[in-house]
Amino acid sequence: MPNSIALISKYVSLLDEVYKQSTLTSNLEASSERVRQGSQTNQILFPKMALDGLGDYSRSTGYTDGTESLTWETKTFNYDRGRKFSVDAMDDEETAGISFGMLSSEFIRTKVVPELDAWRFAVYADKAGTKATNQTYATGDAIVGALTTANTTLDEAEVPAEGRYLFITPTLYNLIIALDSFKSKAMLDGYEEIVKVPQTRFYSAITLLDGKTSGEEIGGYSKASAGKNLNFMVIQKNSPLQFTKHRVTKIITPEQNQTSDSWMFAYRAYGITDVYDNKQNGIYASVAAS
Repeated sequence: MPNSIALISKYVSLLDEVYKQSTLTSNLEASSERVRQGSQTNQILFPKMALDGLGDYSRSTGYTDGTESLTWETKTFNYDRGRKFSVDAMDDEETAGISFGMLSSEFIRTKVVPELDAWRFAVYADKAGTKATNQTYATGDAIVGALTTANTTLDEAEVPAEGRYLFITPTLYNLIIALDSFKSKAMLDGYEEIVKVPQTRFYSAITLLDGKTSGEEIGGYSKASAGKNLNFMVIQKNSPLQFTKHRVTKIITPEQNQTSDSWMFAYRAYGITDVYDNKQNGIYASVAAS
């Protein structure tokens, strides 16, 4: 049994490392201090404040009274996904532990993380304050011009310049790099971070397959019928409401398994991906023509 416990610890550590290295949207995760539990377990609350503006000052009566209100907005968790696998103990032993080790790590790297990123980008694209549609860029100069437009749009909406993240396809990013000009370098230096997103995770809409019904047994996600490729997104960090309430990796040894002599691996992710109602202008999405 001690050997099994040590093996479990090794697997869990590996899975956490794989997740952290592979996810592209972890930099937008909200801290637990920004949200609180709602009246129901599937809800969270976040604060929203409204204030009166300035009024005239009177030398005889002084200040004009103002009012302020703090309300708690309610949001419901919208992402609850999981999967379970079993590997026969002898199959695992005869492959020197490779079967189970590869299954668990590859599942996180190739299935969990891409879907989570794709889901988040699709939600943010749908709720972006500005969506530039039918956009095609053939040159680096064209992309730099599009990014200038995006930054100007955010500036005019009084979105803070600090904490702006650029998510962009590798193809378009490399066109900018190929310019090797002062203008292009200055443009890229203006972001908190630049994240290159493979096109396979970068759609305006996706479909989550339930893993049960006919035609959806493989699970995962696919580009929605109405979905289009995303070119880039500029996201101010405080605009998304991205919070993972529960993420668990469960590993059951053959000794603990009451139904079969198998290693069992189960994974579940539960959380919310949304955009604050009054911060949608902090997201700019460039959507491709097709």
